[in-house]
Amino acid sequence: MDLRQMAVVVAVAEAGGFTAAARRLHMVQSAVSGTVRALERELGTALFDRTTHRVALTPAGEAFVPAARAALRAAELAREAVDAVQGQLRGRVTVGTMQGVWAGLHHALAALRAEHPGVVVHLRQAAVADIRQALREGTVDLAVVALDRQQQRGLVTRLLSREDMVLLTSPRRVLAGMTPGGEVRLGDVAHLPLVDFTPGWAIRYAVDRSFRAAGVERSTTFEVNDIVAAAELVRNDLGVCIMPMSIADRFPDLPQHRFERHAPNWKVMVVRPPGEAPPAVAALLRHIT
Repeated sequence: MDLRQMAVVVAVAEAGGFTAAARRLHMVQSAVSGTVRALERELGTALFDRTTHRVALTPAGEAFVPAARAALRAAELAREAVDAVQGQLRGRVTVGTMQGVWAGLHHALAALRAEHPGVVVHLRQAAVADIRQALREGTVDLAVVALDRQQQRGLVTRLLSREDMVLLTSPRRVLAGMTPGGEVRLGDVAHLPLVDFTPGWAIRYAVDRSFRAAGVERSTTFEVNDIVAAAELVRNDLGVCIMPMSIADRFPDLPQHRFERHAPNWKVMVVRPPGEAPPAVAALLRHIT
């Protein structure tokens, strides 16, 4: 068994098929299939269930792929360590992000490129639950995300900012129950048509948590996985939406309303797996403030 075989198996698993993996690896499909068959003979078991319509991992494959990813990453880190000793920092850093959370990441990426042009950065945008799982699996090296206390377990975290959320409405909408200070109550918002983000989004986690803390039940009218789509629904007065103030500021034509109590909030942080950060990851972390 060698690293090349491991890389082929991982590519087939991630691409969902031999043809897609061949394109990714710039190989002919027969070479990909032959490599997998040879490894399966060596292991004495099948790694994939093959049908005419799909390719899926067997239980043995499910066990093999994470270990293969770890081995491939360890080989990369070994090369990076040697490069670092020679004063030529190279390597790859995969950064996880979520919609709405940026925290000036572009400044850090620009600084890293200027300092270490040999380091390649891949950005992966996903829901917070998927990013956390990717950190655990080692397919993401660090992430700028919003996690609650339970989600932070087993990860190294550094707080970047804390932010309250606001209610975004159409300019035409008149809110009943608004306090003299211009604030709204969660109980009154619960009766409005709500634009929610899909489960798995950090915003949805925070909003759900606040309604539970306030003892208020609500129902979702629209469920979206895109911030611009949410704003368009609000702009056309089809609903109202709760989102962090920094995101709401991107839509200056839509009024913002603060909450009287139980305001949803999130903490934006940079997170990574435990242990010593590889040289390329450590270099990027120094620029994230």
